[in-house]
Amino acid sequence: MAAPLSFTAITGIPAIAAGDDLAPIIANAIEAAGLAVNEGDVLVVAQKIVSKAEDRFADLREVVPSARARELSQITGKDARVVELVLSESTVVLRAVPNVLIVRHRLGYVMANAGIDRSNVASADGEERVLLLPLDPDVSAERLRTGLHTLTGIAPGVIVSDSFGRPWRTGVVNVALGTAGVPSLIDRRGETDLYGRKLEITQVAFADALTAGAALVMGEGAEGTPAVLVRGAQHDAPLANAQALIRPFAEDLFQ
Repeated sequence: MAAPLSFTAITGIPAIAAGDDLAPIIANAIEAAGLAVNEGDVLVVAQKIVSKAEDRFADLREVVPSARARELSQITGKDARVVELVLSESTVVLRAVPNVLIVRHRLGYVMANAGIDRSNVASADGEERVLLLPLDPDVSAERLRTGLHTLTGIAPGVIVSDSFGRPWRTGVVNVALGTAGVPSLIDRRGETDLYGRKLEITQVAFADALTAGAALVMGEGAEGTPAVLVRGAQHDAPLANAQALIRPFAEDLFQ
């Protein structure tokens, strides 16, 4: 019988500001909640608090839209300043229609608005702030993992998560933007199924699956629980960061 798999939202994490060190903040919240990090645990952390800690804010008052940004703004109905930031974070625009701007992010993700968001981003003194993705979520995950190891003696797997829409399906599902200490993709090709047939295409998006489960207790709105402790996620696969989940450009059927 498989071991139980649990997802526990970590409460008590305060609002995160630029320059905050997430490792002690999260470690303190785990302890205050009467929890502990064990070997084999995975910590799923919302991209938003990672970006905030890394000061990935942009003030729209300081953004000057280019001609291309103004053109796309007219098509999509989006703020031309936000569109300019999207272009700066992207390598190509894949789709621009009313209310939709899909791009290939500089790190390879295909996503709406390059992940730039205004929700749960506080502004003050007339600022109009938005939040960009971390510069390198895999590096962010490794930094947090190292910090937790220093503080607790345990190096859990760490996943930096964000919500994505999906082609042909309504709604968002959380996926892994960055990972450390986790096999992001488990290749089961060559194994056999129940009836002895060889698996030919089965690759399991392990980090994405854990992240989607964590989102059910993390929430998508004002819940204020941006970290989830996952226990019982068993695997025996080689570790690989989240870049392993990005389909190679040559195999992208939707470009």
